[in-house]
Amino acid sequence: MQKHSHRAYDTVKRLLDIVAAALLLLLLSPILFALALLVRVEIGSPILFAQKRPGRSGSLFTIRKFRTMRPVTASAGDIDAVSTDAERLTSFGRFLRSTSLDELPELWNVLVGDMSIVGPRPLLTEYLERYTPEQARRHEVRPGITGWHR
Repeated sequence: MQKHSHRAYDTVKRLLDIVAAALLLLLLSPILFALALLVRVEIGSPILFAQKRPGRSGSLFTIRKFRTMRPVTASAGDIDAVSTDAERLTSFGRFLRSTSLDELPELWNVLVGDMSIVGPRPLLTEYLERYTPEQARRHEVRPGITGWHR
């Protein structure tokens, strides 16, 4: 009986995620467009940052966010080369992060099923091998845009 109720919970949660993500993407599309344009003007291309993260069952998916940093400069002799993340973070990028607006493209990840609205935040892949069995339980559910903050 418990397995059935767990499956029903997952189904309802997924349905709510799809409806919420679709509505939010539709309602926020003018803001998403404006932010994309500002990222393009202020930081350049590409507009979105993409990175592999572990999701449900530890399977990797590509998370997408608005870019907040300048790219690493390739030329070693460049005086304007920036190497640290702090140096690469732009003032506009800092604003996007402080308001969590950089996270809005993750609604697409929710819509396609990689993420949920609420769940544990997807961490970097290099942390996978360091998880204790209890910490690894985070991969029993889809990662979320927002999670329980303590």
